[in-house]
Amino acid sequence: MATATSERTVISGDTLERAVAQGVLTLRQVEMLRYLENTAAGMPAEAPVDDEKFRFINGFGDIFVTIGIALFLGALSYFALEWIGGAGAGFTVAMASWLLAEYFTRKRRMALPSIVLLLVYAASVFSATLIVIAGAEAFNVSTVSEDSWPVVIAGIATIAATALHYRRFRIPITFAAGVAALVASVLALVIAVAPDFAERFLRPVLLVCGIAVFALAMRFDLSDPQRRTRRTDIAFWLHMLAAPLVVHPLISGLVASGNLNAATSLGVLAIFLGLAAVAVLVDRRAILVSGLSYAGIAFGSLVRQIGLGESVVPLTLLVLGALVLLLSAGWHALRRRLFALLPAALVQRLPSHT
Repeated sequence: MATATSERTVISGDTLERAVAQGVLTLRQVEMLRYLENTAAGMPAEAPVDDEKFRFINGFGDIFVTIGIALFLGALSYFALEWIGGAGAGFTVAMASWLLAEYFTRKRRMALPSIVLLLVYAASVFSATLIVIAGAEAFNVSTVSEDSWPVVIAGIATIAATALHYRRFRIPITFAAGVAALVASVLALVIAVAPDFAERFLRPVLLVCGIAVFALAMRFDLSDPQRRTRRTDIAFWLHMLAAPLVVHPLISGLVASGNLNAATSLGVLAIFLGLAAVAVLVDRRAILVSGLSYAGIAFGSLVRQIGLGESVVPLTLLVLGALVLLLSAGWHALRRRLFALLPAALVQRLPSHT
């Protein structure tokens, strides 16, 4: 009797991405195929599910293309600025970035060039719109500071432009770029409508914006606790945006004077430890990295106050480096301990701690 044999055919990720680009499969179908592959009986996980993963570079070809993009768009910006002015140069570079993305993003699916092209596109739309609304020849910070309404309009225009870009190219960082433009519009609107309030409470407003961005990032994270879909990449970039928006207004006021006493330094370190606990719980390191500089300033102040001023810099770097290494080595064990303190329903929605 003949024995039937079956061979398992593996479809590469590049093939799936080309299938999405050419309309053979939808993005949702590809995500479900990857989910079924990862959860097939007897198949080990590709990597620990609580590791932060994002595709930044596929190979040296990405770097090579990015260098070419920088040279080409830099020269194009220079000549466009000379010939048609600041606004025209901005829109020209934005259009060129879109056209380059049609090939390097939509066809080649290159990670680093796609990120760079998106950032250049969003920045170009923002600056060009700002120049048009402000009636200036080129981007001028002093002009903008006198009237923040152009920033509001430029931010809204950038949100619309990035929405179109995401609809076309589906780059995860696009979402963060649009949210950054929204934050800029909100801050500018507060300054325009209530300048006295903004002068006194700009840091709290910035903190509220940061918390809102963090909450949005967590919404994407909680919808994909196994981190297998595009939502986790969107969450990664939103966390990168939220981190400085939360950390800076929360701590900068305490260290702005430059003369930290022991109590203030300990307060800064306590806030840093709290942020570190949040970073470990949600398995996102961006907010922890954003607080390292402030933790270094506070620790250096304590070292100086106990009479070790000559060794403040190397000792601070030594302690911060040791802290980062200890957290990296014990990240998973620490997550398990913290998870034991949380409700089971919340633990099930957060990234795995096993």
